[in-house]
Amino acid sequence: MAYQISDACISCGSCAGECPVGAISQGDSSYVIDAGACIECGSCAGGCPVGAISQE
Repeated sequence: MAYQISDACISCGSCAGECPVGAISQGDSSYVIDAGACIECGSCAGGCPVGAISQE
């Protein structure tokens, strides 16, 4: 299952830099993950300083 960013996101952008396939981008109020592009590697979750990323 693809990873998902919760409302706890502080829009720091660290997750986007961790994604090897560029599946994360800035959304309206926080960063978002393109579920179709996500390869489920978990790099983004490991790089989130507030733990806002988890698997669906």
